Amino acid sequence: MSKKQDDNKFQFALAKENYILLAIGFAIIILGFVLMIGGRSDDPTVFNEEIFSFRRITLAPIVVLFGFMFEIYAIMKKPKTE
Repeated sequence: MSKKQDDNKFQFALAKENYILLAIGFAIIILGFVLMIGGRSDDPTVFNEEIFSFRRITLAPIVVLFGFMFEIYAIMKKPKTE
């Protein structure tokens, strides 16, 4: 390949490894939001204490926060050079 053809070749901003890590981080964030689902009452006049469960108030936000931190890591990670 000539130098001219190398310059015209399309390149992504990140390496393949970074995009895989980004997808994993996105899945972790989605998991955190899925953990927040639920706790509603069938009768609107009755209060359901289930909305204040450990899973919805503590665990799910921690999982989402970890997912966002993992996304930052995935973007900043320097790919291995071969």
